[in-house]
Amino acid sequence: MKFLLILTVALLLAQLTPAMKCWSALGRCRTTCQESEVFHILCRDATMCCVHPKYIPIKT
Repeated sequence: MKFLLILTVALLLAQLTPAMKCWSALGRCRTTCQESEVFHILCRDATMCCVHPKYIPIKT
């Protein structure tokens, strides 16, 4: 019974672990971007910096 409780707590803590931030804390480092995000730059650990399109500067 204790094992089940420990396992449940460990899984909840794993879900709450914050992702590494990038692009002035407006993006998240992920292996794949969500549908509402776009890939902008690479993070330090070679993952993609996924940013919402409204935060990406417009090229002139």
